[in-house]
Amino acid sequence: MDDKKLSTAIAQAVAEAGGRAFLVGGIVRDRLLGIESKDIDIEVHGVEPQRLELILEKVAPRREEGKKSGCFTKGASFGVYGIYGSSIDIAMPRTEAATGRGHKDFEVFVDPFIGTGKAAERRDFTINAMMQDILSGEILDEFGGKEDLEKGILRHITDDGFREDPLRVFRAAQFAARFNFRVAPETIKLCSSMDTGALSRERVMGELEKALLKAEKPSIFFEVLREMKQLHTWFAELEPLIGLEQSPIYHPEGDVWIHTMQVLDNAAEVLHTEKRRPSNEKGFMLSALMHDLGKAVTTAEIDGRIRAINHEIAGLEIAGSLLGRLTQEKSLHFYSLNMIKLHMRPNMLAGQNSGVKATNRLFDESVDPVGLVLLARCDRRHEADGEMSVAYEEFLWERLEIFNEMMAKPFVKGEDLIAAGIEQDKAFGEILGLAHKLRLAGVPKREALAQCLRFAEDLREKA
Repeated sequence: MDDKKLSTAIAQAVAEAGGRAFLVGGIVRDRLLGIESKDIDIEVHGVEPQRLELILEKVAPRREEGKKSGCFTKGASFGVYGIYGSSIDIAMPRTEAATGRGHKDFEVFVDPFIGTGKAAERRDFTINAMMQDILSGEILDEFGGKEDLEKGILRHITDDGFREDPLRVFRAAQFAARFNFRVAPETIKLCSSMDTGALSRERVMGELEKALLKAEKPSIFFEVLREMKQLHTWFAELEPLIGLEQSPIYHPEGDVWIHTMQVLDNAAEVLHTEKRRPSNEKGFMLSALMHDLGKAVTTAEIDGRIRAINHEIAGLEIAGSLLGRLTQEKSLHFYSLNMIKLHMRPNMLAGQNSGVKATNRLFDESVDPVGLVLLARCDRRHEADGEMSVAYEEFLWERLEIFNEMMAKPFVKGEDLIAAGIEQDKAFGEILGLAHKLRLAGVPKREALAQCLRFAEDLREKA
């Protein structure tokens, strides 16, 4: 039984017991927007918890031997249940009261007879507070969510309820980005007064990830946080980019903040339209966000020109600080910092029509050569000379193809050196290093091995 049929079965059983089952939250909003939603959240009214558990046990499909069947509690005190083999969440109406900072401690009061209005009041935004009767299809809209949805407005429900969870500051920003909505002035004002400092990095990163990977214009996420004056706690490294001047010759679009937001949106377009894919999409988006952080400490006027020499290197420590606040995922740190370090070189080499050896060295140093070329495109797309940008990119794709063909050819490995009688001593690493350089230079394996053996002999003589 699929989740849709199971939802109907639950609703029918609940109705027979004198209650009503509603779809709640994002699925109602997404249906009205014409967006397919896989997440099904059900709220059951008018049936006590013990009776609901019996109903769920009864309607739950029997699974094959060795697999658990029936329902289980996802939080007994929260009144939330699941069914084995299904992704549906079934919840009882409840109210919450925060008892600590950052929504880390709160009390939950389950009440199946609280009423739909009171139950919906605990939700964050009007567009998420609508409820749809599973059997009749009737939509209950206690707070004008449908009208706000039609107008593209994100509006909180109550000040006190909204304030209890500071994460809603970031939820407002990511919903605005994903749906291209504007945040109501009163919601902006409330969010500006909220303290987000006690939130966990996992919760903040969760909202950021949705904005980066799901929104067509993730820049809206940061523009909304800027309007709320909420960049300083979690994204403080971005603030110095606001108003930071750039050379109008290379950046006619404006300051570093404007440029960064444009590059970020260009990167999102890559994810939504490009057949070539970066190997780490989240890392790719973070690299676009952080690629010019070093300009905050390197920008200066030199000989009458605004320049930011070596900003890609200076930005590594700053980006590391921002990443460390958001995540401990080492692979994400490695990927993003590698991309930031190298982001200037592709277009520079293309502009100089550099040789194959130079581009080979670049791609060899890159953790994701495809992603690096795509990031270079995003970084240049603001420029007025579109033909030059296209030419640069064509150059880079051609050179990447050469690199890939070269790396696919036979090359000298450690086992080849050992078979030739080279001992694995201190010099072994140097010899392997030479072998790799010869590989990047396109030297055939037989000739490269001969050079490596001569180099090994020279090292022995010097020793």
